[in-house]
Amino acid sequence: MGGVFGKGRRLKEAKIQKPERQQRLFGLSTPLRSAVIPPLSAARWLLVLIVAAGVYFFHGFLFPVLAALVIAFASWPLYRRLLAGVGGNRTIAATFAILFILAFLVVPIALAGTYAINEVREWVGWAIETNRHGAVTPHWIATLPVVGDWLNEQWTANFGHPGGIGELIQLVSGANIGSIYRGVLAAGGSAFGLLLTLLFMMIALFFAYRDGEHFAGQVDRLGERILPTRWERISRVVPATISSTVTGMTVIAIGEGLVLGVAYWLAGVPSPVTLGALTGVMALIPGGAPLSFTLVSIYLAASGSPMAGLALFLWGAVELFIVDKTLRPKLVGGPIKLPFLPTFFGLIGGVKTMGFLGLFIGPVLMALLVAIWREWLREVELADEVVPDSVAEIEAVPRIEVLPEPVAVKKASA
Repeated sequence: MGGVFGKGRRLKEAKIQKPERQQRLFGLSTPLRSAVIPPLSAARWLLVLIVAAGVYFFHGFLFPVLAALVIAFASWPLYRRLLAGVGGNRTIAATFAILFILAFLVVPIALAGTYAINEVREWVGWAIETNRHGAVTPHWIATLPVVGDWLNEQWTANFGHPGGIGELIQLVSGANIGSIYRGVLAAGGSAFGLLLTLLFMMIALFFAYRDGEHFAGQVDRLGERILPTRWERISRVVPATISSTVTGMTVIAIGEGLVLGVAYWLAGVPSPVTLGALTGVMALIPGGAPLSFTLVSIYLAASGSPMAGLALFLWGAVELFIVDKTLRPKLVGGPIKLPFLPTFFGLIGGVKTMGFLGLFIGPVLMALLVAIWREWLREVELADEVVPDSVAEIEAVPRIEVLPEPVAVKKASA
């Protein structure tokens, strides 16, 4: 009997006995428990940290990549035609597009550099001749109101006698030779950095052309997950805004530089090509073109050609009025129709943050902010329109009159 019970007890203990945990690489395995942080939240925070680390380590490439994306957006319609012309080969199309952009950049820069070298050669020749024999004060400087007499005295003291320019150079260079040396080094470093930025921008632009559609598809999938109700409209507004802003600003700047350059040549201004190019660059900044032709008009009036100065000022004012009232609202901003104040803030903030590249990226970012702001306002207006309609529908539903029980019985018996 005891043997039977002992055997049953041993069988029961064998059934109750738990299996031993297997030894793992990082210790014993533990049973599953609920996560402290939900997996979806952990994945989102991990993605944010990875993006922040990438921005921190690769922020030096941010400017050339942004410039490449802006150029790709602005020139994408032309690239699509080029892609169709080469039979759909993206590598060949991207290579030709980069060569065309290099030609577009290199040829004007080479022409401007050649002209600038000739201008500098003339200035150097004038400085050598003035240092050898001296020079009298130009009439237009001496006749300037308020400051003409003082400028005439300074000119006569520094440039009116032989060797004046040499003495001035020795005085300035002897006292500030260290600052001049550091300035030359800084200018050389800036030029080298600009060349590297252009190189990285061209590399990023090549891959933007070649793999742009594939990358845009991935961005669309992510955007639909993040902003499911707004992404379709934003994805249509953003490319049109970037393309029209960059193209419009570039076309307006080139047009104003050409028109005012011709006006400078007709008015007899010295170096009209240089002044026209500077006016075109200044036209990218709000108020830059009016300041340019106003200063040139004042120069003409002070140098003894008041009618030419007045005619140039009227020419510039009419041209600026036509551009600002007709062309600029249609070209810059595209569907956004960017107002003056956001354009001004975008330009100034972009130049302060990114230099010359900010002239294009600043207005683009402001256009995107205005687009998002207007999209939110549009959704609020639609929501406000839906609420009164729903209230009106509720009020239009016929009401059922609920009577007390005795009154209802009386009406039924009657």
